[in-house]
Amino acid sequence: MAAGAAAQPPDNSPQALREACDAAAHFKLLHADGARHEARAVWLDGTRLVWPGAPAAGADHRYRLVQAAAGGLQVSAGAPVAGAEAAFALQAPTTPWPATLTERFRHVAAGAPLQLPETDAARLRALHRGQLLLVREDAAGRVQQATAVQHAGALDDLYAAAEALPDLGVSVTPAAAPAPATTFHLWAPTAQAVWLCRYADDRAAALPEVPALQRDEAPGDQATGTWRLRLPGDFSGQYYNYLVDVWVPGTGLVRQRVTDPYATSLGADSRRTWIGRLDAPATLPAGWASAPRPRPLLHNTDLAVYELHVRDFSIGDTSVSAAQRGKYAAFVQPRSRGMRHLAALARAGLTDVHLLPVFDFASVPEVGCVTPSVPAAAPDSPAQQAAVMAVAAQDCFNWGYDPLHFNAPEGSYASRPDDGAVRIREFRQMVMALHRTGLRVGMDVVYNHLSASGQHPQSVLDRIVPGYYHRLDAAGQIERSTCCDNSATEHRMMAKLMRDSVRLWAREYRIDSFRFDLMGHQPRAAMEQLRDLLKRDNGRPIHLLGEGWNFGEVANGARFVQASQLSLNGSDIATFSDRARDALRGGGVGDGPAALVARQGYLNGLAYAPNDAARALVAPDRDALKAAADLVRLGLAGTLRGYAMDTRSGERRRGEQMVYAGQIAGYASQPGEVVNYVENHDNHTLWDLNAFKLPLATSSAERARVQVLGMAFTALSQGVAYFHAGIDVLRSKSMDGNSYDSGDWFNRLDWTYTGNHFGSGLPPAPDNAALHALIAPRLADARLRAQPADIAFARDAMRDLLRIRASSRLFHLTTADAVQRRLSFHNTGPQQNPVLIAAELDGRGLPGAGFARVMVLVNVDTRAHPLTIAGTRGQRWALHPVHRAAAAADRRAATQARFEPAQGRFSVPARTAVVYVLR
Repeated sequence: MAAGAAAQPPDNSPQALREACDAAAHFKLLHADGARHEARAVWLDGTRLVWPGAPAAGADHRYRLVQAAAGGLQVSAGAPVAGAEAAFALQAPTTPWPATLTERFRHVAAGAPLQLPETDAARLRALHRGQLLLVREDAAGRVQQATAVQHAGALDDLYAAAEALPDLGVSVTPAAAPAPATTFHLWAPTAQAVWLCRYADDRAAALPEVPALQRDEAPGDQATGTWRLRLPGDFSGQYYNYLVDVWVPGTGLVRQRVTDPYATSLGADSRRTWIGRLDAPATLPAGWASAPRPRPLLHNTDLAVYELHVRDFSIGDTSVSAAQRGKYAAFVQPRSRGMRHLAALARAGLTDVHLLPVFDFASVPEVGCVTPSVPAAAPDSPAQQAAVMAVAAQDCFNWGYDPLHFNAPEGSYASRPDDGAVRIREFRQMVMALHRTGLRVGMDVVYNHLSASGQHPQSVLDRIVPGYYHRLDAAGQIERSTCCDNSATEHRMMAKLMRDSVRLWAREYRIDSFRFDLMGHQPRAAMEQLRDLLKRDNGRPIHLLGEGWNFGEVANGARFVQASQLSLNGSDIATFSDRARDALRGGGVGDGPAALVARQGYLNGLAYAPNDAARALVAPDRDALKAAADLVRLGLAGTLRGYAMDTRSGERRRGEQMVYAGQIAGYASQPGEVVNYVENHDNHTLWDLNAFKLPLATSSAERARVQVLGMAFTALSQGVAYFHAGIDVLRSKSMDGNSYDSGDWFNRLDWTYTGNHFGSGLPPAPDNAALHALIAPRLADARLRAQPADIAFARDAMRDLLRIRASSRLFHLTTADAVQRRLSFHNTGPQQNPVLIAAELDGRGLPGAGFARVMVLVNVDTRAHPLTIAGTRGQRWALHPVHRAAAAADRRAATQARFEPAQGRFSVPARTAVVYVLR
């Protein structure tokens, strides 16, 4: 505890405000916080708080809140508080607190429960507009202990009415209206003053007038904590920022210049907020109003998704004009190689393209980004990655998982990032083009963390309402379990921002589905409310998928019921399944160098084709292979909790009785709650992973067959089928396991089908150096490079798999009951041949089944295997029509697969997925 200093009033003169609008610095410190205090106490609502670990109030000590609007509190141990402008005595509660309150804050440790005496709402709200400390004093009024207070619970209670506001951000009544006006509306309940900086364009100096916004002074529980300004006139095409005077704990009273968190578009590098309407002509592509849209899909299980990064899609496509490569506009070129590729997938049965982040993100300069000069060097050279990483912070590439403005399109993908209308119009043109191709459009969205916090120039929300939008630990520090500054969607206005944002994208951009990054860090209740609002808004299902990983400070429901794998049963919200993924790929995402090679999976040799490292480590483990086979079968059945099947032990078990990595294996209650995949943007591509795990002598043609087997399990499983863009052309990132900032060089796609970029040099050292010794000889090994024939085979095989999936409702079952009744497995139990999966689907009585029965057979082994199924004797099983077609991709399946009716025996070629049908 240390002393503060007397605060001087800030300079609010017109000249000072104009200078702040144009200053090089994004904030000005008006008065420093002379004492930094941890925020150990927690507000539960507007009048109640807890100080964990502190003793209850007693005769020898008392608790008070002390406040000074502009700072200057002097709090020193053993001395009375000085510099306080207001003080509030606290008392112990006289009645138990509501269970709903203690349940919401169940993560807060036990301590002194404290309550403000009844006081008027205006005084309660004023408490939070300046320096505020909670002190424990002895009977003589001397400070014994002091802490700041985490205020989210109080703000949520005092300003609950703000949740219903429909018009945060800027609203324009157009010039053609009888009374054109532009209204600015900002939620900033702890601010002391707010002004508007307005600019004629993206680069001009601020206009002379810097008007003040007015605080909402609604009485009682109608207060919203917002500031509003209505100016006569239509200022569309101009730009603005706010000046916000606010107390920042640990920093002081600060004048922030900040963009609007509800910005729908921005100027270059997100420095200024665009003014305009989303229905203005400048934002509308020709034909937008009447543009066709693919038919709605009624169920999650109807989705077959291709996950794609906007820049990856076209940056290397020379059939796209140079100016449009890496841009939204590349999707508007129907004859480009990339668009022809997507169109072919759509014709085969792909339903959705999911775009990696296309909201405004922080990590790419929108103007002046650089392209590295990558040398022509050996396949295993470090020179390429050195060139890429030398400019990684200034180059034009990033995955984009660092949100800056949730509601605005990313400017680096637009032809004119300095024109807010252009990025909106070109984004819509991209959506129109994909819809015209027959593909629905999904967005990868990130509401679990923010790009920055505190006084960082790319911090927006935390500079407007410091300490509110982020999830804090017991000391008041921001949690970072997601990799970045975690947001707190359990707080009322962060949840509102998420809902408002997703609804805007669905409504204004016709987005059909959303993938939520680290969704398990968000409350189930918030996601379900969003789901219902989207359905009401759009009159059609808007599908929600997400990463339901259970970790960090919210794990196991520590703070709320999460939107995680184990907690979403019955929600119709799907999560990515790591169960079959890991069984198929082998090992786990955290494996070190030795385990990465030795821990093979069901696809790449576990026990049946051990590589040298696996052979040296342990003897082939047939039981591990059987365990993997059981998890693969469960994946084909939608990873359902209640699905019962015969397992390797000889027991019939439900999915929830099976084990995956110490957890229940079957976690979903319905097949639409699972996303099946074997590769996505994270971690190694399947081709690169198999460069570690398959025996090195495996030919490139056989490696391509393994890749197709991975795609087959994804395509033919119950649930959502999710494919990483390029998996069908054997995509390689030159063995980069984390390519989020690895530049175009390591993330390119090749739509010429002549190569897959394996051997583009050692991957960037920051995330791959520990593996370079393993990677280098593999990159130099010509046997591991995909040949054009291999790529063509995988490309066409993927399309055949999509055709098979689309041919029958049996691959899109919508209920757990239907899966249990219609899907059964042969070749199970302790006597199984574990390299061979046999799944039979019963289509009798099912509209759209197309066939009376379907048999899916997958042999992962390096040699052919027979399988006799007694119940098929005398039946007329035939290869699926897709396999029988003259243009069928897999000639091995077409010419070597056999069914012998007299014996009821199927023969399945090596490394082949084949589908038989019975009409």
